Amino acid sequence: MSNKQKILIVDDSEMNRSILADILADKYEIMEAENGVQAVATIQKYGTEISVVLLDMVMPKMDGFGVLEMMNQHNWIDEVPVIMISSESASSYVERAYDMGVTDFISRPFDALIVRRRVINTILLYAKQKKLTSLLADQLLQKEQRSNLMVDILSHIVEFRNGESGMHVIHVRLLTELLLNHLIHSNERYSKMTRADQDMIGMASALHDIGKISIDEKILNKPGRLTDEEFAIMKTHSLIGAQMLAEATPNQDDELIQTAYDICRWHHERWDGSGYPDGLKGDEIPIAAQIVSMADVYDALTSERVYKKAFPHDTAIEMICAGQCGAFNPELINCLLETSETIRRTLASDVVALNHKRASQNAVAEMLRNNETSASERTLRLLEKEREKYKFFAALTKEIQVEFNPDPATLTLSPWGAQKLGLDEIIMNPQDNEQVMAIIGQENWQKLVDMLKKSTPEEPMIKFECKLFYNGELRWHQIIARAIWQQEEEPVFQGAIGKVIDIHDSKQRLAELERKANHDSLTGLLNHASAKKHIVETLEGHPHDKYALSIIDLDHFKMANDTYGHSFGDEVLKIQAQKLKESMRAGDIAARIGGDEFLIFLRYTEEAEPIIKRIFNTLLGRHGDFEFSVSMGVVQTESGEHNYDVLFNHADQALYAAKRSGRGRYCFYSDKLTNTICDNGACKSYITEIESNNPDHLQQDPQDNPPTEDK
Repeated sequence: MSNKQKILIVDDSEMNRSILADILADKYEIMEAENGVQAVATIQKYGTEISVVLLDMVMPKMDGFGVLEMMNQHNWIDEVPVIMISSESASSYVERAYDMGVTDFISRPFDALIVRRRVINTILLYAKQKKLTSLLADQLLQKEQRSNLMVDILSHIVEFRNGESGMHVIHVRLLTELLLNHLIHSNERYSKMTRADQDMIGMASALHDIGKISIDEKILNKPGRLTDEEFAIMKTHSLIGAQMLAEATPNQDDELIQTAYDICRWHHERWDGSGYPDGLKGDEIPIAAQIVSMADVYDALTSERVYKKAFPHDTAIEMICAGQCGAFNPELINCLLETSETIRRTLASDVVALNHKRASQNAVAEMLRNNETSASERTLRLLEKEREKYKFFAALTKEIQVEFNPDPATLTLSPWGAQKLGLDEIIMNPQDNEQVMAIIGQENWQKLVDMLKKSTPEEPMIKFECKLFYNGELRWHQIIARAIWQQEEEPVFQGAIGKVIDIHDSKQRLAELERKANHDSLTGLLNHASAKKHIVETLEGHPHDKYALSIIDLDHFKMANDTYGHSFGDEVLKIQAQKLKESMRAGDIAARIGGDEFLIFLRYTEEAEPIIKRIFNTLLGRHGDFEFSVSMGVVQTESGEHNYDVLFNHADQALYAAKRSGRGRYCFYSDKLTNTICDNGACKSYITEIESNNPDHLQQDPQDNPPTEDK
């Protein structure tokens, strides 16, 4: 792994790139891009690992100004310095580049000394800025922590005098932030409230009861119910707290002071005007005070006090919603109900740790708002090390490893995977890339993206199977991916990482095993178990259609085996199976159910007999010196019977009747058939005989009894 700083040279002229590379290659690691699209993709991939970009302005696909627009859009320009390269020196042209964040300008033809000096100066300048930013970030975090600490100490003094655990302030702050965040995302009226506004209201909520510092401890800690006089004194804490804030600082225009004032004075007001101290009603009450009021009531209910035991979470929710603790904004009631489980989980966790974590998050958010983030050199080295390990294992496992970023839409492939698919390692806007879509297809791509976006931070893994077309072949692949979510109050999809595994051979082997398990090895027809499964599914899926099921027996097959041998018999079975396949229509089912018996199942609309007759005639034939015929038993579902086992039994009875009546014929099952079986034959009045298919010269097995007359 190279320890050199990276420089990205972006120019559509290979000659220009080569000249600049020769000037800088001895001290820097050179990366190249021949157009703006490649440049954006490279910056997307390497980010602040790039020490400086030397950017040409006139290029195909995306020019230098397009690259600068993307860098500004994603705030990359604040972290990655850009030196403009151009032979165009018009003031308007250069001024536009500087306005878009360019640090310096180098004109053609190149002077090696100037190029080196300006690159070095730019890198040093940004290195100093990063160091200062890092120091500022540490100071900002420290400031945030100290501000929180001072507010917590002040509010805990009040809680200490009140005989409480000191957790009330932390609980109220966490609950305020949860309810406020949900309100912002569920109600358009408050959607413009910024993260800074949320942080400010959360911090101000800690001061909601600061006025209690002036209330007599005997009243604060009285274990029983307050008298009217005592309650009147207790109610003064809201006005006293507001007055303390109004007089404590000369900076009355500060938003934090104003918000804390609103909360202190009006967090005991009620939606219906029944609260105090001013009897405000509805939206006259500032939303910050409304939310803190609900958080305050919930924690008071669920916490133990000198005058009461703690109520369970569900009971507290029910009491607030039922109006037992005063009237609240219906919109906030909805927020409380919809965040109920989140509240339960949050307060059951380590709330002190959450409080510190929130302070860190607030500091980071403030840094982001002021574009003050940076990555240390050590972090970059570790990232580079991890990248090299990633490349090594990707090549070793022979898997196509991928990374997808939605904004800007970028698909990054491992080097081995890119080579295998014949694609670039970095692809901008893959959904519009003809090569990518030729491999995966628009429909599969959209399904994959939809699956990733429908995943959740709790269940981010997805598996997707599809066929990919490359190297002139369509092969099955499995895509295993993990969606990446930004862990905010409302998770945001940030992209995905995953791998693509070729499962074509294993899928083919599995399909072959399934085919063998479902088919008869001699004839290639379905076996009985598989045929039954398909027939049952058809009967259940289309119960109102008309079907016929037939069992077919090959006449005199035992004689063929005994006379010509078993190999001859096998050939006869194969011939019959082939004839069955050729006579079946799409959707019909043919199977060998054992020995010389076959099964067919078919759908019909008008009459079944013409279809059965056609199949029956198809199955007659000769193999060598052996002339064979078949006997068939047929049952129809028109009687209302759709149970497979019953249908099979009825078809078997009809087959028996056909065989006992002389073979070489087919018989349809009838209820009367089973009631009129003779001791040595079947009643002919319910047998359909095809005389032309029952030639006199067909021999009858010696063990068969001749048919008898009807009783």
